Amino acid sequence: MKNTPEPAAIPASSLTESARAVLRMVSRTGPLTRPQLSSALAFSKPTMSAAVGELEAQGLLASSGVAKGAVGRTAITYGLGVGAGCVVGVDCGTTQVRAMLSKLDGTERRELKQAVDDREPEALDGDDGRFSAVLTILRALMNERSITMGPLRAIAVALPNIISSSLDKLPAREPFLRMLNALQAEFRVPILVENNVNCAALAEFHEGAARDHSFAIYMQIGVKVGVGIVLDGKLFRGFRGAAGEIGHLPFPWSETERPRWQYVESYLGSNALLKRCTAEWPTGEGNPPSTAADLFLLAETSQHARACVERHAANIGNLAAACVSVLDPELIVLGGGVGQNALLLTGVKAVIQDLCWPVEIAVSQLANQATVLGAMRLAIDYTMASLLQEDSSAAFLLPVNG
Repeated sequence: MKNTPEPAAIPASSLTESARAVLRMVSRTGPLTRPQLSSALAFSKPTMSAAVGELEAQGLLASSGVAKGAVGRTAITYGLGVGAGCVVGVDCGTTQVRAMLSKLDGTERRELKQAVDDREPEALDGDDGRFSAVLTILRALMNERSITMGPLRAIAVALPNIISSSLDKLPAREPFLRMLNALQAEFRVPILVENNVNCAALAEFHEGAARDHSFAIYMQIGVKVGVGIVLDGKLFRGFRGAAGEIGHLPFPWSETERPRWQYVESYLGSNALLKRCTAEWPTGEGNPPSTAADLFLLAETSQHARACVERHAANIGNLAAACVSVLDPELIVLGGGVGQNALLLTGVKAVIQDLCWPVEIAVSQLANQATVLGAMRLAIDYTMASLLQEDSSAAFLLPVNG
């Protein structure tokens, strides 16, 4: 570790209301001068001086540069101090573990990733490669932490599963809890666990396609299908943590076929898409695609591939229209290995316009980083709530000494 201080506990002493207001403002907007803070918070100079001094004494605020005013005057800007610390977000996927280290203001990011054996079962099944990879990659990431990043405050782990407060819906719950306890024993910080699609939705709200919207849903369309719901920056998880599990919907609805549970995901997943398309592949169009990515590339030149993509876009549009009818969002962000492809956008929009009222549709701007960025944001939000002595929200939380 590069001259890195030992992790410190979040300051136990209570901040005054004025200090909390300053810390909250700086955490949301970035570095500001005292005049800017005083104007935004309607604080007098003595109140502002006292609040800044209080935060500086705890290392939560520090001068970060100089700003020049319109008439040439300069003023010191204040941002989060080293004492505010840093967090880690982890995307524990089925074929890859990706982790990101960041200061609480989102700067000085470090990212590492490690592939795991994609021949393993998709469900969390025992102490598989992903569990050991999480610990390995976090140790490596901590070696990248510099002294300017401060103490580690929290770790958030995203999983492709329903996450409840007891993890009762999680396959291989006990092995996973052992892994979490191993993380906490080594890093001595709170551990949060969240659904991967929820994390991606949170990332899109903060720094992706949904950042200018108050109510957005993120539709992941890839090997799996799911929705993350964000309202005013907060995740909506439902009663048991399963809100947005649209892949579990019974399908199809038909006079001749009996609906099957979770068949939406089976039918719309990228594996089924590829199987349907290659089964009908024309002999005159060369070798069929071996991956969904290949299929979308071939759609530029192959009429059959193009027809498959257009049919899939219509199916996704039907699912999106159902979400619009139930949730009435301001925006739908399409993501995931298949959903983020711009070729789907026109077809999805056309179906929604035909079946329900208009809604804005956009393609994810964060691609494969969406989940890890969202996990990192979840850890930041939790840590800031703790520093501000406010209520924090987590689908599952393993507290220190918990």
